Amino acid sequence: MKLGCVTLDTNNADALADFYQRLLGWTVRFTNTDEGLKFVGIVDEATGMTLLFQEDKDYTPPVWPTAPGQQQQMAHLDFHTDDLEKDVSHALACGARLAETQYSDKWKVFFDPAGHPFCIEKLPW
Repeated sequence: MKLGCVTLDTNNADALADFYQRLLGWTVRFTNTDEGLKFVGIVDEATGMTLLFQEDKDYTPPVWPTAPGQQQQMAHLDFHTDDLEKDVSHALACGARLAETQYSDKWKVFFDPAGHPFCIEKLPW
């Protein structure tokens, strides 16, 4: 068994796929609207890693940092970089929003256009 993809819910699959495609430079693998469900997948051609975006009209973005009684994050993506400053600028130019709360100078927390938190971190820590 192997991991096939990571799926993120959103209220606009095309827009979120476009954001991550610009952020990562990946390729759109497919768009599927079978049975009234919309999915858009992007792939890293070098590794085969796929991000899938599932459209859900009732999607509610998580609150971060977490707050009691609010929608909680279920997972987040971590991206590694050799140049944190350059990739922070790139993420912002692609439409990411820098989180007000930051916990380290070794990584930065962002929100994608659908409100999912993600991190860009310089390795090694």
